Amino acid sequence: MELTVLNAISPVDGRYRKQVEGLAYFFSEAALINYRVFVETEYFIALCQIPLPQLKNVTTADFENLRALCRDFTFNDAAEVKEIEATTNHDVKAVEYYLKKKFDKMGLGKYKEFLHFGLTSQDINNTSGPYALRLAMEEIVLPILEELVKKLTDKSKTWKNVPMLARTHGQPATPTTVGKELYVFVDRLKQQIKQLKSIPYTAKFGGATGNLNAHYAAYPEIDWIAFADKFTREHLNLERQKFTTQIEHYDNLAALFDALKRINNIMIDLSRDVWAYVSMDYFKQKIKAGEVGSSAMPHKVNPIDFENAEGNLGIANALFEHLSSKLPISRLQRDLTDSTVSRNIGIPAAHTVIAIKSITRGLSKLVLNEEKIALDLENNWAVVAEAIQTILRREGFPKPYEALKGLTRTNTRITAESIRTFIEKLNVSDKVKNELLALSPHNYTGHIGF
Repeated sequence: MELTVLNAISPVDGRYRKQVEGLAYFFSEAALINYRVFVETEYFIALCQIPLPQLKNVTTADFENLRALCRDFTFNDAAEVKEIEATTNHDVKAVEYYLKKKFDKMGLGKYKEFLHFGLTSQDINNTSGPYALRLAMEEIVLPILEELVKKLTDKSKTWKNVPMLARTHGQPATPTTVGKELYVFVDRLKQQIKQLKSIPYTAKFGGATGNLNAHYAAYPEIDWIAFADKFTREHLNLERQKFTTQIEHYDNLAALFDALKRINNIMIDLSRDVWAYVSMDYFKQKIKAGEVGSSAMPHKVNPIDFENAEGNLGIANALFEHLSSKLPISRLQRDLTDSTVSRNIGIPAAHTVIAIKSITRGLSKLVLNEEKIALDLENNWAVVAEAIQTILRREGFPKPYEALKGLTRTNTRITAESIRTFIEKLNVSDKVKNELLALSPHNYTGHIGF
């Protein structure tokens, strides 16, 4: 059956395919095979550069031809590897046999037993996987995440000085500004992105149980620890874990997933807040001709982008949580549970990408309803009570909090007039009265420091 939008089991490969198809270059089965081919060939080249005596006649031209195998890798090549795997029932061994066939065709057949020399499959998986993940983060996830932060920053600056009624516990509270409330998310995201970028991409490369046993057995005079460190650093741009079992311990990978979870939680918080502001009519949304908001109610324009984002972020976080809690745990020197689990890394990455794009799109549709925002401020003069009682504290006025509580903690609506009447009856100087009378919900917004 040919995979289509209509028969795909996962919406990542169906409904949302166009939004995330770029991730296929990093997380698909074909991509994984390609990165394994890359690691195997780079490892062979590194052995030649020691040089091992048996490989001293392999030339730089041969290196270039070998690297072309990776650079020009196609779906047909991936299918060839899968065909071999049907016999071997081992995915990494299939890559080795595929490359041995290529070596024969390239006239390098006499060197082919140095493919996968002294390695176990996890030396390939635990390098190709982190290598692919780093590229996906750097080329797709981080750029669109930073684009979202820029969009959010622009909106924050545009609405920086638009006063808005705040709501703590859902109740009217000390005024703020629209821009500042959005900038809270800018600041949070920037801090977490900084932490995300600080997490190293690490690799396991040390043979069957991490001690490079076979390497030292074959060539005890070579410093294989130094070789492995240099290979992972210079050929793969990864940091090698020094002490491992057969597999990577995945602690830094877990840290990466936890960092992504925190970023996603911030975006869930943002999506819910914007959704609430839309429901309060603080934001309207640009209308696109032909779109339908409800099958029954023609008037509706729903905040679907933020709802879509919230749903996708929830799925992403559930998977990131499982990945970060499961992968660092393995029985003794290894069990195979990490293999099937790690194949799913691309799925939460895809749901995260879908969500980021949804929020960015949703922000572009927002239209500020300043009339409604101003009306809410005007209808909630009680919020200046905080400012009044604080100034009265400064002046030594007796029990100012209690005086304002008596005025405002009633079911009677507090208006500009009732506040004015209260102030004019206070036993304070005319200067202080004028200071208090200058306060309003529209100007009591504090310092907006960005």
